[in-house]
Amino acid sequence: MSGWNLKSVGLPLVGRPLIHGPAASAGPRLGLLCFLCFLWPFFPACSKREPAASTAQVLRISQRNEPVTLDPQLATLPDEYFPARALFEGLTTPAPDGGTPRPGIAERWESSADGLTWTFHLRADAKWSNGDPVTAPDFVYSFRRILTPSLGAAKAPLLFVVRNARAYLRGEVTDFAAVGVAAPADRTLVVTLEHPAAWLPALAATGAWLPVHRPTLVQHGEGRASRWSEAGNLVGNGPYTLAAWNRAQQIELHKNPHYWNRAAVHIPVIRLVMFDNNDAEERAFRAGQLDVTMTVPPARLDHYLKNESTLLRRQPLHETRYLALNTRHGPLADVRVRQALALALDRTALVTNVLKGGQQPTGELIPAGLGGLAPDAPLPVTPDPVEARRLLAEAGFPDGRGFPRLEFSTWTNTPVLEAIQQMWQQNLGITTAITLREGRAHLGALAAGDFDLALMPLIPDYDDPFDAFGEFLSDSPSNYGRWTHAGYDREVIAAGRTLDATTRAARYRAAELILQEEMPAIPLYLSSQNYLVSPRVQGWRSDRLWTRYYTDVSLQD
Repeated sequence: MSGWNLKSVGLPLVGRPLIHGPAASAGPRLGLLCFLCFLWPFFPACSKREPAASTAQVLRISQRNEPVTLDPQLATLPDEYFPARALFEGLTTPAPDGGTPRPGIAERWESSADGLTWTFHLRADAKWSNGDPVTAPDFVYSFRRILTPSLGAAKAPLLFVVRNARAYLRGEVTDFAAVGVAAPADRTLVVTLEHPAAWLPALAATGAWLPVHRPTLVQHGEGRASRWSEAGNLVGNGPYTLAAWNRAQQIELHKNPHYWNRAAVHIPVIRLVMFDNNDAEERAFRAGQLDVTMTVPPARLDHYLKNESTLLRRQPLHETRYLALNTRHGPLADVRVRQALALALDRTALVTNVLKGGQQPTGELIPAGLGGLAPDAPLPVTPDPVEARRLLAEAGFPDGRGFPRLEFSTWTNTPVLEAIQQMWQQNLGITTAITLREGRAHLGALAAGDFDLALMPLIPDYDDPFDAFGEFLSDSPSNYGRWTHAGYDREVIAAGRTLDATTRAARYRAAELILQEEMPAIPLYLSSQNYLVSPRVQGWRSDRLWTRYYTDVSLQD
């Protein structure tokens, strides 16, 4: 989510990543805006009502936060990518059920035997919304733009796996011809990598790889201040076009008549309606003014589970909530202390008694099933206070005596942290404090390493373990705890560059074992999204990485 990887923090949750952080592609992630936006719905505020009555041909979806931009190369928030993915389509698209991405603008692709060269074959019928053909040079232009240093694109590191992409962004290479993207023909795009990456098709489905229409940018401006992505100017290649954007009210999207798969687009108009909080959102849903919400008020969740379960959707997410531990601060530098803190927590009680939203307790930082990865033997999530007290005593703090008062740095109070406080007090005899800071101050403290503990999210940008494991590499800006481990770095980097699936999985399991033994961060639970869908909406889909799918959705009276 600027040096930040806060993809979403809050309860119940809304959100997704900004940038991935593996060694060959480390970069900043979700920053302040993303961090604040995904908890914002749970503060009191006034909602923005839909100004006009909808028709039977209009799908009305909650747009919880106002997008800063619809330029896909400058977007950083899920709130921006929700409409952007309706307006633009990349080489590949995420698969709703995970696994191998689906063909997008590229109808097929293949890689060389060494995994370094990938060739994407573009569809002959792929067009921009003004009727221009979508070509391989369009992608070359788009990659060049997002890697231009003056643009300051936060998600540019998602291209660092491409040969010389990092060097071009840093100004170390000035001739873009040296970057590993080429268009030998209008429908052929060749991508050359720094190292083998079996996960490239999944990476190509991320927002950073969405193309932009060069003539439109040349006309309206290519920089950050350009108005090319405003209504009336924007030319995209996705299933919808931008018809109107009324700030703080709604975004209206119309079916794109030039979209190559327009037969699968059944709804002529989509309205993304702005809401500031989940109570107002639910009231609009119950009044028939909204078809799909973003979440459910926590106080109303039990009602829907018991009485109106057909309206409720519960989407498990590849999102691990964990406690970041500053491994350079006092007793947290001792692995025995970190292990004791983890063993003293009852994760099942956290999700059952505190969260109550379908979250799953977990002992692993990397979500099981991400990119098909499955742990050999998942850690038990039941607490072991006896072993926790033994480890704490061995570290020099019997029954918590002499243990310094640790602080949770946060920008908003949360019942989860309060529950953790109570568990540590009861099981270890130690006390902690929750320090409330203004959002920028909180994030600044994390960046500076001026914190003890912090509740954090881990949400991959794409469906592969490389992204998630990369959060804890020694040189990752997402590694807030300043933990370093040469063996972990070696396993993760080697796994990311290994083509053989069995060998990759073995290396990732070895890396996970190191995380479990060293405990640089304490995994708590896997998040889930609870939201409401009107019975008139048929075929609505979302996935574990916060992707919405706009094709094959229909409305019935």
